[in-house]
Amino acid sequence: MWSPRRRLSKGQGASQGGFVDEVRIFVSGGAGGSGSAAFHHEPYKPKGGPDGGDGADGGSVTLRADRSVGTLLELRDHPHVKAAPGGAGRSKRRDGAHGKNRVVLVPPGTVVHDEDEVLIADLANPGDEIVAAAGGRGGRGNVRFTTSTRRAPSWAEKGEPGEERRLRLELRLLADVGLVGFPNAGKSTLISRISAARPKIAPYPFTTLAPNLGVVRAGEATFVVADIPGLVPGAHAGKGLGDRFLRHVRRAAVLVFLIDLAAQDRDPLDDVVVLEAELAAFDPTLTGRPSLVIATKLDLGGDRIAQVERRWPDALVISAVTGAGIDGLIIRLARAVAEARAEAPAAVGYVRHVVREDPIRVIREDGGWRVSGRRAERAVQSTDMAHDEAVVRLQRRLISMGVERVLEDAGAVRGDEVRIAGQVFGFEPEGSREDAESPGRTPGES
Repeated sequence: MWSPRRRLSKGQGASQGGFVDEVRIFVSGGAGGSGSAAFHHEPYKPKGGPDGGDGADGGSVTLRADRSVGTLLELRDHPHVKAAPGGAGRSKRRDGAHGKNRVVLVPPGTVVHDEDEVLIADLANPGDEIVAAAGGRGGRGNVRFTTSTRRAPSWAEKGEPGEERRLRLELRLLADVGLVGFPNAGKSTLISRISAARPKIAPYPFTTLAPNLGVVRAGEATFVVADIPGLVPGAHAGKGLGDRFLRHVRRAAVLVFLIDLAAQDRDPLDDVVVLEAELAAFDPTLTGRPSLVIATKLDLGGDRIAQVERRWPDALVISAVTGAGIDGLIIRLARAVAEARAEAPAAVGYVRHVVREDPIRVIREDGGWRVSGRRAERAVQSTDMAHDEAVVRLQRRLISMGVERVLEDAGAVRGDEVRIAGQVFGFEPEGSREDAESPGRTPGES
């Protein structure tokens, strides 16, 4: 007998809660619509001529930063994103409908890498966007190919396929203050004390498995504090929680090093040195970031309080449990954030346009030749192979791209099988380069 499976409600089944800060996705633009090869039909006009409309461009996939999104969870659960195809052209010179674009919202602070790990976009601020996969161009209708000598073309172009890309998205939280410290240093307790955030708090290592954000109000000013999950020696190399969350420190204007005065398994006075070394090993630019040392658990500090004050005269000693020193800490953080904002330029999003060469490549394959190259492949994909005129036009296009010359250089001879974009052709060169260089030479002449 069939046993029903329990359906997961929205949000269930997500590992480690709902925070996801890195995903790999596959984006695909919509294919362009094919052009129409229609002819005009009207009473008493049997030879009305071609009137096929153009196919429309396919929709594009766009990534856009938006404050309404705080995690990459949705893309983790749905990594394949595809835009709608363009509509086909119709008779009476009517063009197809444009494919609907697909806009994917991501959190501000998302950076985008291509499959070669090249950084192509930093969506730092709300509204920043990048066209991740462009839609394919629509094919032209037969009316577009009418000339003085070709009065009634019976073929049209097919639509080109949309762009396909594999991308890696990485979220770097936008926070003014980054709380950095060993596990159980009191970061979660502190952020719950100074803001409305309510992170999970428990007396065991790695309670925080995802960064927590809290908005702190100091008079008329507000600033954002990020509780970065606990670090341990070797974190930059992947130890403990590893460098999974170190990326979130990069955008913090002010760093706060928390010292756990109640630590029993180590000398907490060495924590700052260890944490600074981990940050420097992960990103050397962090060493010059404005910072503040805070000793937590004042009520359990004992003799260590005096040692902290001697070693760091500007350090603050607080107790997030009793509230001692919290008001002074908020004022100090607000001042540090204001100074950092005044000195540092605002985060600027950008899109990097990486121009890559697209040479024609030919390799020997299964007794034939395979030709690769974006232009050549798209020319074949947009050609209607059922019509001889269209195939002749394709041949001229491939020759002008240099495909025939590259094949000859590779050793292809007349009659060889050539494969381009899934289509198979017999190699029939118009003439060797020697013939072109020696017009008076006749075939077979030695």
